[in-house]
Amino acid sequence: MFHFLEYGFIQRAYLAGSFVAALCAMLGLFLVLRKLSLIGDGLSHISFGGIALGLFLGLYPFYAAIPVALAGSYVILKLTEKAKMYGDAAIGIVSSVGIAGGVILASLSRGFNVDLFSYLFGNILAISGREVYLSIGLSLAVLLVIVLFYNDLFSATFDREYAKLTGVRTDRIDLLLTSLTAVTVVLAIKITGIMLVSALLILPAVTALQLAKGFKAAMLLSVLTAVLSVLIGITVSFFLDLPAGAAIIMCNAGLFGSALAVKSLRK
Repeated sequence: MFHFLEYGFIQRAYLAGSFVAALCAMLGLFLVLRKLSLIGDGLSHISFGGIALGLFLGLYPFYAAIPVALAGSYVILKLTEKAKMYGDAAIGIVSSVGIAGGVILASLSRGFNVDLFSYLFGNILAISGREVYLSIGLSLAVLLVIVLFYNDLFSATFDREYAKLTGVRTDRIDLLLTSLTAVTVVLAIKITGIMLVSALLILPAVTALQLAKGFKAAMLLSVLTAVLSVLIGITVSFFLDLPAGAAIIMCNAGLFGSALAVKSLRK
């Protein structure tokens, strides 16, 4: 029954998927509580341009996508601060530019169109050993930063004025959060693809918030939800020959629906 666990590609998918999903769950909770849920969607679109640039230059796509996504996150913050825009407007502008840039690069070099558009929906079952090491390494690095700056992130999320009074540079914390999200989004593209990556940030967080009674409990439940969805989604996709990314998101959605049902029964 469990013979499929012997396959190397399944083991790689489980390992990388679990690390990245846990990271998405933790960052997603901060983003949802700060009403920045759309930034994941925007950064994934910006990453499309970065991936196209990498393929155009003959580089490993993620090596180009990460700095492009980081630059995009910085521009979003600066547009919000300097141009006095609402966050969703800044996200919309930058993400549109990213998509447009990717489409232009694809049209200029038709040879990699298939490779580029394969990133739209992801394929974690095809993840390579190098990508597993990259995913785990960057996930651990981002996790370390979250742990080191946890108190500042927490304060800036729940009470910005108090955070400022206690010496927290909220502008730097905003930049830190969006930068961590940019790196995480690029990693998550391999799992669910550009079109669905924002769901991997949002669904575990909103699921946890339906049931948890405290922030740390919500964080733990969010991580468990994300990892469980990845494990179930990959397994279902293998046996039913379904796209893994879509199966993972549907599992997330199912758990969210279950959490809503449990919450309604408690009342």
